[in-house]
Amino acid sequence: MNNIKQHFTIKDLENISGIKAHTIRIWEKRYDLLRPKRTKTNIRLYSNDHLQKLLNIVLLNNNNYKISMIAKMSDDQITKFSRDLALNNAVNDEAINRFKLSMFQFDKILFDKTYQELLLKKKFREVFTDVFIPFLNLIGLMWQTDTLIPAHENFISNLIAQKIQLQTEKIQYSVSKNSKTYVLFLPENEIHELGLLYLNYELILRGNFTIYLGQSLPLNNLDFFFQNSAEICFITLMTVMPYDHKIQAYFNQIDEILEKTNHELIGIGQKSSLVDLKHLKSKIKLYNSVSDLLKEL
Repeated sequence: MNNIKQHFTIKDLENISGIKAHTIRIWEKRYDLLRPKRTKTNIRLYSNDHLQKLLNIVLLNNNNYKISMIAKMSDDQITKFSRDLALNNAVNDEAINRFKLSMFQFDKILFDKTYQELLLKKKFREVFTDVFIPFLNLIGLMWQTDTLIPAHENFISNLIAQKIQLQTEKIQYSVSKNSKTYVLFLPENEIHELGLLYLNYELILRGNFTIYLGQSLPLNNLDFFFQNSAEICFITLMTVMPYDHKIQAYFNQIDEILEKTNHELIGIGQKSSLVDLKHLKSKIKLYNSVSDLLKEL
């Protein structure tokens, strides 16, 4: 539990909730909505309970509950009304707020209810592009500002991964092995696979045969496929790994292997801008994002 963040600054609350620190201070002073502890240097420190309460307040306030009205509610009433509201509505920004709330409260029921409501109004691919992607970008911002803990990210990432896998399961047996084969994998020590999971779903949806190998795969684990005479397109996605100073060497190594085959490789991620393809001889293409690749498929 040592790596789980227990206290937040007012700047953390601003980054997570989208409410300016100045406004949070006003809500405290005028309505006594939050009562943070203070350090010896008079810096506000907020607990997980404070954070959850603030997210509930924001949800109510965004749905026509005045702050003066919310201030008269007990904590239990705020929780109940916000939960009822969250379960009854779900579209884009509102859904993102509810997913955010479910993440910080480890609330699987709220996540599932919100997701099911979205599916009544949108196709799965629209849910992913319109809601999950902006939400995941928000998670990235929280990491950059050090306001997200590993337990929260793992919880919500696993729930999203389950939804992608369930949708993939529904369609995968309709694809023939005679279709073009894509082998999807993440570089060694890379574990951020949601983008690759979704790409796997999109490829199958478009009639392609895929082999999903998942996280942290050393290149020598691909020898079986490298030696295969059938044409294969390998796809890898780079979020953290390889490190920037090692990424060119990584692609040089892949190039040496693919040069003797009919296979090709697609590399995806912002790190692709660090790769110089000029002196590589095999069929390698680079894309900044999964969305960019999908536009060409």
